[in-house]
Amino acid sequence: VQLMESGGDLVQPGGSLRLSCSASGVTLSTYNVNWYRQAPGKERELVLTILKYGGYTNFADSVKGRFTISRDETKNMVYLQMNRLKPEDTAVYFCNVRTLASDYWGQGTQVTVSS
Repeated sequence: VQLMESGGDLVQPGGSLRLSCSASGVTLSTYNVNWYRQAPGKERELVLTILKYGGYTNFADSVKGRFTISRDETKNMVYLQMNRLKPEDTAVYFCNVRTLASDYWGQGTQVTVSS
């Protein structure tokens, strides 16, 4: 199983980014898929989870109303749409899938929000 995040970039405050999580060896639509982030000097934080049965759960109050999560089953990908970005959103963003066998992570993608 491999997960790969992409889409991270340097963006100005107020801007938008869409992060992508692609997978091989696992069908993302059959699992809950999590987006985490880790800012420098801070613990990894669970941001959003898209549920295998539909819907999502927002775990980070700081992103409510700004971030959304979605899935494209035909491409086996999960997306994190981030709008109205703030400097405090700067972090490495990771996607994660937990199966009965293991806990899988991508290598992360860097998001930097700065003017």
